[in-house]
Parts: sequence; structure tokens; C-alpha cells
Amino acid sequence: MQKRASVIVAIGGEQSAFAAKAASTAVPLVFMVGEDPAKSGLVTSLSRPGGNATGFNLLIVETESKRVDLLRELAPSASIFGALINPKSAYAQMQSSAVTSAAHNIGQQIEIINASNELDLENAFARFVQDKIGAFLLTADPFFVYRREQIIAAAAKHQIPGVYFLREFAESGGLASYGTSLTDAYWQVGVYAGKILGGTKPADLPVIQPTKFELVINLKTAKALGFAVPPSLLAIADQVIE
Repeated sequence: MQKRASVIVAIGGEQSAFAAKAASTAVPLVFMVGEDPAKSGLVTSLSRPGGNATGFNLLIVETESKRVDLLRELAPSASIFGALINPKSAYAQMQSSAVTSAAHNIGQQIEIINASNELDLENAFARFVQDKIGAFLLTADPFFVYRREQIIAAAAKHQIPGVYFLREFAESGGLASYGTSLTDAYWQVGVYAGKILGGTKPADLPVIQPTKFELVINLKTAKALGFAVPPSLLAIADQVIE
């Protein structure tokens, strides 16, 4: 006799969350997604999810504009920014709109370049050089996490400063990162799963949104790029790698 799951944890974004919800409306679901789950229809509202699902919203799109602002502070002399976006991402259109709007608001020219495979990434950095991109933004996407070493190596080879969405990029040699802590997000998801196993209903657990965002700056990379990081940013960084 098969036993029914006590709780489903779906951390692969909207696709896995909706798949899990479609599989059962009775088994509690704890998700991790990148956009507002109330807008996408996963829950009724953030404060009162309703139904069998709740979880964590990473605020992926909302933080893209902040990374554009950070890039401007790091590279004020760059006349053109580049933004790498995976066109296959569910967030691609929203990310493109967010970074374009953010750049427009600060009077910054930005060029959107798509990349969804290894060859695309090689071509993207060749395009950066060709179009004299002074600095680039890497938008949030699992594919870019998978190709982290390739991206960081290409940025170093072509001497192009970049701002990334996870601290792991800065720790691996990227210039700077700003975004939600994945460690904290996974921990929060685990806490919710534990509460549900203890008898709490998902409908009684508000969707969590991050309140703390990490700024990590790699001074080793800055020195290798011949790059001076503004003291104002060093002062507020959560971690400075020296």
C-alpha cells in the first residue's frame, strides 16, 4: 500500500510549483518561486495564501533594477551596459523590461543580449567587446548558475566588470553580487515544511518575502581589473573579499 506524502517541497520555480499543485490539491505544498505567487495564481494572496500552498518568493525580477543601480555606482564611466538574459526563462520578458526601465531612469544606455547555451555565452562576450560594453549585468537564471565558471572566466579574460545575482559568483571571482540569500531561502522553506509536518496548515502561513539582500564585493577581482570600488559601497557591503 502506497503512503501519501505529508508535504511536497518544490524549489524549482513556478513550473515545479504548479506541477506539484496540479498533482494534488490536498497534500500541503511549500514552494520557492521567483515572482509574486499571488499574481501567477499559486496562492490567493501573500498574507492569506488559501488552499494547500505557501512558500518563499525570491523577488527575482524586483531586484534586477537594484543591480542596474549598483552597476552604475561601480562603473560610472561606462557609456554602455550589457545585460545577459536567458530568453528561455519564464522571467525573460519581465527581466528585460525591468533592466531597460531601470537603465532609462538613470539615463544609462543598455544592450540586452540573449544567451541560453555555452556557445551563446561565448558569442555574448565577443559581442560585449565588439560593441564596447563597459560593464555588464547578469540576470537571475539557473542556467547562468550552471555556467558560472565560464561566465566569470570570460569576464576576466575580456576585462569586463559585472554584477551578479548570487554571492557565489562574487566568491568565485566575479566583481560584485547583490541578491537574496539562497541559504536563507532554503532554510525558510525547511522551517515551513517542519511547521506543516507539525500540524500547521499552509493557508495559515503567509508567503515569505526576503527582507535582507546581500552585497558582496570581490576586491581581488577589482584589483585585477584595475578597478577602484567606491568607498561608499565597501562601507555597506555584507562581505568584502580581499
